[in-house]
Amino acid sequence: MRITIFYFAIFIASIVSAQQTPTLNLDFEQISENKPSQWNSFGGDDYKVNIDSTVVKQGNYSASIESIKKGKDFSAWGFTIPATFGGKKIKLTGYVKTENVSDGYGGLWMRIDPQVGFDNMNNRGIKGSTDWKKYEIELDLKPNEATNIVVGGILVGKGKIWIDDLEVTVDGKSLDKAPPKKLSGAQKDTAFDEGSQFSISKPTTQQLKNLTVLGKVWGFLKYHHPAVAIGDINWDYELFRVMEDIAFAKADSERDQRILKWIDSYGTIPKCKKCKETDDEAYLKPDNAWMASNGISEALQERLQYIYINRYQGKHYYIDKTPRVGNPVFSNENTYASMKYPDTGFRLLSLYRYWNMIHYYFPYKDVMDKDWNAVLGEYIPQFINAKNELEYEIAALQLIGDIKDTHANLWGGDDQWEATKGSKFPPVHIQFIENKLVVVDFYNPEMKSSLDLELGDAIIAIKGVPASKIIEEKIPYYPASNHEARMRDISSEILKGDGESLDLTVLRDGKEIKIKMPLYERKELDIYGWYREPEDGVKSYKMLPDNIGYITLANITREDPKSISKEFLNCKGIIIDIRNYPSAFMPFALGQFIAPRGTEFVKFTRPNLKNPGEFVMGSPLMIGAGNIAKDKFKGKVVVLVNELSQSQAEYTAMAFRAAPNSTIIGSTTAGADGNVSSILLPGGLRTMISGIGVFYPDGSPTQRVGIVPDIEVKPTIKGIKEGRDELIEKAIEIIGS
Repeated sequence: MRITIFYFAIFIASIVSAQQTPTLNLDFEQISENKPSQWNSFGGDDYKVNIDSTVVKQGNYSASIESIKKGKDFSAWGFTIPATFGGKKIKLTGYVKTENVSDGYGGLWMRIDPQVGFDNMNNRGIKGSTDWKKYEIELDLKPNEATNIVVGGILVGKGKIWIDDLEVTVDGKSLDKAPPKKLSGAQKDTAFDEGSQFSISKPTTQQLKNLTVLGKVWGFLKYHHPAVAIGDINWDYELFRVMEDIAFAKADSERDQRILKWIDSYGTIPKCKKCKETDDEAYLKPDNAWMASNGISEALQERLQYIYINRYQGKHYYIDKTPRVGNPVFSNENTYASMKYPDTGFRLLSLYRYWNMIHYYFPYKDVMDKDWNAVLGEYIPQFINAKNELEYEIAALQLIGDIKDTHANLWGGDDQWEATKGSKFPPVHIQFIENKLVVVDFYNPEMKSSLDLELGDAIIAIKGVPASKIIEEKIPYYPASNHEARMRDISSEILKGDGESLDLTVLRDGKEIKIKMPLYERKELDIYGWYREPEDGVKSYKMLPDNIGYITLANITREDPKSISKEFLNCKGIIIDIRNYPSAFMPFALGQFIAPRGTEFVKFTRPNLKNPGEFVMGSPLMIGAGNIAKDKFKGKVVVLVNELSQSQAEYTAMAFRAAPNSTIIGSTTAGADGNVSSILLPGGLRTMISGIGVFYPDGSPTQRVGIVPDIEVKPTIKGIKEGRDELIEKAIEIIGS
């Protein structure tokens, strides 16, 4: 079992928090109510977490995590330390002992909030049975961004681990000797911590225009003006200082004069000697057309153009990019998580922040359905009129949906929206087959005999309401790149609820049957295991009849390609199943076995942070080189994909498609490729975007399009009822032909 860094971090973000520096109980010697004081445990229900007085490294106690049942998830201990100190590097050291750890790993973990740094030893985790040994994790502290440090131990998969005698140091010194945090000018400004002091009801047409212009000018200055970029002023709070004055201007000319006065207050901008014109070959170019809309005066247009021409070129306080990959990092963004229902000003701040992030740093702005320039004004009334937490979350969800990116959804902080779906789950996996909601599998096979549902049942009504009507109502609330991904996500939640059961009408062999389907707590079902590891304890590869190799990436390990390249070298053909999310990164490790050296398969667009809005296309990447596969596979390769194939799965499919004699079969994938960039919004909302553009070597797009199969093969209701995998059958046919 493996867990992605993102989902692990998102899950635990709401579990551990701290308001003041605790006494550091990192040796587990302080016990309260039979647990280590100030520690939290979290994760799957297949685990027991305890204090242990018999197996210790030092003192009287250690902390343990032990798998029970299948152990197909993870569990962790966590301790939170407020980041009130400065320094360059923070290090966690501690002792770990393991017993029979398999199908995963054990180890230490450390996270710096909000999304500053993370390491859970997933690439060097401890396996098997080991005695006490000292381990360490070191991360860049980035004190101006860090708010909390969370440390602990983790067990992924089966077995048992103990942790003891942990220590946290900064630049080699204990925390009590670490230097104090040097706050930026922006962090020192606390004037609006209790609220924006802005309100408006029933805005007039003029006021809506004013707020639209203000939001765009505010965002433009955020990413271009030197006074903002260096971090000496809190740009969120600067908005609140002028919001009322500008919003209630009675005419365009009055508004623009007030904006010009506001800009002047930050001083003159010297001529920029390093600013370059936009590259003629840029894939996306800055879009400043909005400056000539909403009655903006020539004087204000000229001032904004001057700022653009002489824009900031140094290290920016609010925008950075990841090393090597180059997707945007939206830094120093306060989530205002304590404001579950932000006031009017903070709700508008949320809209402004998101609109400008997308406008300047989203690589796929050109493939949206809407004109993004018009979106800000469209949503201002909805954000103003959101009268409670749920309506605010829905407004944000619909705004996010407009960028048409399956990576973009509400991934945290949306408590009220999630509550509307219900907390209990169906015992079956549902997919759209032949345009019907069909039962395709049971999460827990042992439940099959006790349920009235059968494979191939088509659900036509839920609580007496036609399924088609419910689906139509849900579509606006499920952001996605394409129809396939949206239907996938709807099907995964359409049968959730809060009761003990759900009344369904199913179509079985042409007859309508009414049944009562029980609902279960998440912990009672193996939903995660079904998706990530369909066969417990079984290797990721096997030989099928007629000398055909089969590989699933659902539970592949970094070590597997070496064995695969030996065992499958003389196969008639290989089937690679990517109807899942790969548990290890395989484009190069496995790609070098099936593709010649120098095979191009992808190229990227990345943002130019020195010219917000510009994305430049890079050179193609290649597969085929490496040390694992000295001999290349010469036979046919058939790759299986469907709507469950997303992001890394799609990227991997692109790599394998480039191999000679390869064929992609199945159905269109989720259409969300590229490393993700996180976005934090007021009210503690968390979302993401695809942060770089991903294209085939010839420039053909993948976003929204997905990986379109060479041969479309979709499951049928008949095939599901008969327990057949029609994609594998087709793959065998292709290899044998």
